[in-house]
Amino acid sequence: MFAQLKEQPADKILALMAAYRADPRDDKVDLGVGVYKDASGNTPVMRAVKAAERRILAEQDSKAYTGLAGDPAFGAAMKSLVLADSVDHAHVAAVATPGGTGAIRQALELIKRAAPKATVWISDPTWPNHPSIINYLGMKSQSYRYFDSETRGVDYIGMLTDLGAMLPGDVVLLHGCCHNPTGANLTMAQWDGLIKLIKEKSAVPFIDIAYQGFGDGLEEDSAATRKVVSAFDNVLIAASCSKNFGIYRERTGILMARCKDADETAITQQNLAFLNRQNYSFPPDHGARIVTTILNDPELRADWEAELEETRNGMLALRKQLADELRRMSNSDRFDFLADHRGMFSRLGTTPEMVEKLRADFGIYMVGDSRMNIAGLNADTVPVLAQAIIKAGI
Repeated sequence: MFAQLKEQPADKILALMAAYRADPRDDKVDLGVGVYKDASGNTPVMRAVKAAERRILAEQDSKAYTGLAGDPAFGAAMKSLVLADSVDHAHVAAVATPGGTGAIRQALELIKRAAPKATVWISDPTWPNHPSIINYLGMKSQSYRYFDSETRGVDYIGMLTDLGAMLPGDVVLLHGCCHNPTGANLTMAQWDGLIKLIKEKSAVPFIDIAYQGFGDGLEEDSAATRKVVSAFDNVLIAASCSKNFGIYRERTGILMARCKDADETAITQQNLAFLNRQNYSFPPDHGARIVTTILNDPELRADWEAELEETRNGMLALRKQLADELRRMSNSDRFDFLADHRGMFSRLGTTPEMVEKLRADFGIYMVGDSRMNIAGLNADTVPVLAQAIIKAGI
């Protein structure tokens, strides 16, 4: 049987990580892997997470399964964090998932059951797992323009033009904040125009929000999602806790579905539980319990928010330092977009050949499409990167 299996394409980021580890140069810089790193190159456990885990260890008296949808307290806490009062929570079905990826997968499975002929529209570029899962499930998809390689900002006119071809019932996948891989985000006025178009086309928004708190702040980063949720009867929201709680390996995510009324919510909740049962039965609980403990305890929450704000401001400072350094070295403002982008990533907007030159000649590792992890930098490596960019002729 196994002899019939075909070799699968290598994961580009994992291959990049392997190449980085094998590189003997002492001055190499890893900007490829998509995890937060502090100034020492570590991905730390947040203070509130450690405190919550100690409490859970002391108080938890069972490792029995949670429900198919996960602990209801986790769902309630995440609805409040992401959606606030933008919608009646009684009209939001929700299930815990193994990370944000699990939430994306379950959302697409739900779309396939509810609207098998729907086309899923994804930004060009987008997180590689989006098209990968869509293709694996045999679903129809189309891309819409998003990133302008000249300005390194959003190609808003191109985006609206492409989405103008949506048909009723189609689904448009949107990044709630901190667009991955580009770091370029819509303004709130642009979100208003996008909402108007989606309504006109009778399409359904599907929001992936994986970096809440990494951009402009917890409330600011959820503003677009809340605006969308309040404007439509049906919205899908996939949220990840990997980044803002720093619990990557605990695989903690949630899928929420905004429904029209109580009856629609009940049938959607039933279908989400069914999908969980088919794919992994009961979702993991440890990470969800950490998040719930933090969000429901004022002291832990305050400490978590403070550390998250330190993380966010640290990335903003690196962005400004890099933009300023490049402005000084190039004597131009063509790299100022780096300070305007938000989240962990920015897309430099150069060619794969230039990315390879940065790796080969200067030991700078980034993904082939020129996505770089700003959190992979520190105050000492920013000038190294800036000098490499200038010397490479980007």
